[in-house]
Amino acid sequence: MEKVKLSLEDVANLDFTTIIWIAAPVMFSLVALESYFSYKQNKKLYEGKDFLASTFIGVVNILLNGVMKLGVFAFFLFFYNITPFFIPMTWWSFILCFIALDFVRYWSHRIAHEQRFWWSTHVVHHNSEYYNLSTSFRLSWTQNLKIIFFLPVILMGFHPFVFLVIHQLEVLYQFWIHTEYIKKLPKPIEYIFTTPSHHRVHHSKNEKYLDKNYGSTLIIWDRIFGTFEEEIEKPVYGITKPIDTYNPFMLVFHEWIALFKDMTKAKSAKHAFQMAFGSPVDYHKDEMKKMKIKQAGLKNK
Repeated sequence: MEKVKLSLEDVANLDFTTIIWIAAPVMFSLVALESYFSYKQNKKLYEGKDFLASTFIGVVNILLNGVMKLGVFAFFLFFYNITPFFIPMTWWSFILCFIALDFVRYWSHRIAHEQRFWWSTHVVHHNSEYYNLSTSFRLSWTQNLKIIFFLPVILMGFHPFVFLVIHQLEVLYQFWIHTEYIKKLPKPIEYIFTTPSHHRVHHSKNEKYLDKNYGSTLIIWDRIFGTFEEEIEKPVYGITKPIDTYNPFMLVFHEWIALFKDMTKAKSAKHAFQMAFGSPVDYHKDEMKKMKIKQAGLKNK
């Protein structure tokens, strides 16, 4: 089977938000059930303003993806058409694409936690101090910048339909792991797949849990690359430098604002680069330390 070059028109109808829209009623039904049981059992897993912020962010993200889909497709097709490789659309190509994409998603997720620029595209997913199914709706409005990380998979020559289906399934998988109702699953599942227990660790700001469990669907990448941490102590959710607001625009852009403010104060281009691609955790710890010193000084006056 020879590779046929594709045009934008050929894939224009492959709307990568379709699966999400089909799944949306089920997702909202499960959110409603979890919220109901949380209320009845006084677990306090939900907070009204936090839930509304998460939902607003999620809906805007889907709408933005719809608006930007042609740009994303154009990027994909350019590299798909120039790569000399071609993987025919068969049952095994879906499996191969899943493994390749999940591997790349592990590294893009890890980099998004290790560098401030990329953290700015991801922080909104972590700045809630609540952990429930609606937290999965918090996907950044600037996350499409991370398409650059998927370039190696695109260059492997997967058909756009294969890539888009697998990508959407990976995104949907993230929904059910954002809950405290599912504890630990049977050991074989816990060993191979990312589970709610693993992902609670990832969302925690406990010292021993920071920058752990990046796996998207498979947790084996964390086991291989030394970033796995088992859930033992109770997680405390949120980010190391909390943001005291439910304003969805601030929740999405506060890290971008802080980063650009800092970069304008940079002493050189090298210093600005270090700010943009340095560790956000180290930066926020330094900021919190400065704040505590300042507060201590005011008390002593």
